[in-house]
Amino acid sequence: MEQNTTPRFAFGPRNYRLMFIGLAVLAAGFITMTLDKEDYGEGFLGITLGPILLAIGFLIEFWAIMAKSTAAPIARDVATTSTVPSQPVPPVATPAAPQAPTYKR
Repeated sequence: MEQNTTPRFAFGPRNYRLMFIGLAVLAAGFITMTLDKEDYGEGFLGITLGPILLAIGFLIEFWAIMAKSTAAPIARDVATTSTVPSQPVPPVATPAAPQAPTYKR
């Protein structure tokens, strides 16, 4: 039996590219929040722009994970391929109704 030894990745190149873009946007959001010069980060950068960038970064990460990868190969081996039988398969008999258990004392 021949085994396919080529490695399969969970995501394709597009997914990884989107993940790195999302991480860059997340890093930009955290850095933007630290650049605020107001007391306790209560200026525009710390309260408005930074959190917006973080939300966008998390949405990009979610999209990167959920996007269907077109480049990831599908494993095909003997166990996963279906073959059409040459003879018709007889119908499966339905099981009988279960009987009430009998207890001995």
